[in-house]
Amino acid sequence: MAASGIDNELVEGVRRFVAKRITPYTAAWNRDGRAPDSVLAEMGEMGLFGLLLPEEYGGAGCNLSTFIAVVEELAAGDGGLSTLVHVHGLGTAMLLARLGTEAQKQAWLGKMASGEVIGAVCLTEPSAGSDLSAITGRATRAEGGWILNATKQFISNGARAGLVIVLAVTDPKAGSHGKSFFLVPKGTPGFTPGKLERKMGQHTSDTAQMHFENCFVPDDMVLGAVGEALPLTMGLLSDGRISVASQAVGMARAAYELALGYSRERTAFGKSIFDHQAVGFRLADMHAAIDMARVYTRHAAQLFDEGKECAREASIAKLVSAEMAEKVCTDAIQIHGGNGYLNDYRVEQIFRDVRVCQIYEGTNDIQRLIIARRIREQQL
Repeated sequence: MAASGIDNELVEGVRRFVAKRITPYTAAWNRDGRAPDSVLAEMGEMGLFGLLLPEEYGGAGCNLSTFIAVVEELAAGDGGLSTLVHVHGLGTAMLLARLGTEAQKQAWLGKMASGEVIGAVCLTEPSAGSDLSAITGRATRAEGGWILNATKQFISNGARAGLVIVLAVTDPKAGSHGKSFFLVPKGTPGFTPGKLERKMGQHTSDTAQMHFENCFVPDDMVLGAVGEALPLTMGLLSDGRISVASQAVGMARAAYELALGYSRERTAFGKSIFDHQAVGFRLADMHAAIDMARVYTRHAAQLFDEGKECAREASIAKLVSAEMAEKVCTDAIQIHGGNGYLNDYRVEQIFRDVRVCQIYEGTNDIQRLIIARRIREQQL
């Protein structure tokens, strides 16, 4: 497979799995607030938790283009499960693969590739979200390691996580060079998952507070160089934004397909509502918007796979895809009429699930800020 190609056989296998094992059950899982562990075990057996990891650590060695194509399929089946894989695969496992020591990688990546250990990244705090320079959680020096005190919020995979990566201030006077990453396994004294958040959507993706109170982290669990967390990762955000864009495309696609099916079955004034121009034109716009967002998102992923600078393209992909998806889901509800407002119909769930795509991995306003800066710098 070429560096910028998609493993279509893998993606098709995921599509079949989603159609059989996820889509028929997503409504029930979202009512229960959790996908069964057995389904996650099947996903682990398929290698979905280690897609991006190198083969020597049990991964599949896929490129980003293949990863986001898989994420689109998962998102079309259940938005929350796609977030689980996104956060685990990109946010945690790949961050460890990029910054970890060989000992850290040998200890954890195999378990993460199989899904035995689910990962989470603890960045956001109650008073600091998009602006990571504002975090206040501290790690102070102690004999043989660090004492971590922090409260983290909105942590995806927080309840399931067997290993978390925590960002904390290690030198308050050093600015962007005063923050460090720490690996903290589940069960570490002083590390306590907090309450689960009650959310608008994506109920199969658990989101929790995480508390670290006088939590001792040994020196060999520092991830990357002390004080260099932000410089090391600021250039690694593009892949996450491209992945969220693909999530949005997947959810929009699912809403469109449901609306298309409904429009063919529902009749009004003696013919299917699809054959009424108002509905047919709306579906045409939805179809075109999804296709355009997918093409641009995969263009950004290809640039990433080729090692090219793509921060602007990643921000455009996320901005355009997330806003497209919300509009498509709104139109899908409109085509369903009153039924679309009922949670008996899945378009209502997808509408709630997709809204967060404009918020996480950097809000869409942050994406506009990034694009504006590139316009100024490059005079595009």
